Amino acid sequence: MDYGMISKIEKAKRYAEQRDRIHFTSFQVTLEGENNPHTVTYQDGKWDCDCSFFKSRGVCSHTMALERVLADMIPSSVTAES
Repeated sequence: MDYGMISKIEKAKRYAEQRDRIHFTSFQVTLEGENNPHTVTYQDGKWDCDCSFFKSRGVCSHTMALERVLADMIPSSVTAES
């Protein structure tokens, strides 16, 4: 039995449960929208999406969906709760 690996797996489980340990600085994802896939990026606390709604409003369903997925792990750009 690999006790070193068992120890690392247990540590990983603890880290995963302590979401406040994780701080995103940047990432890029593709979100499959209803009509087209959209590229969403997060860089230094700012969202960007290639959809036209984001370009005109600075927020969109794609960025809001990712904020929900990453709840409490990144600051929210929308103040209204839904």
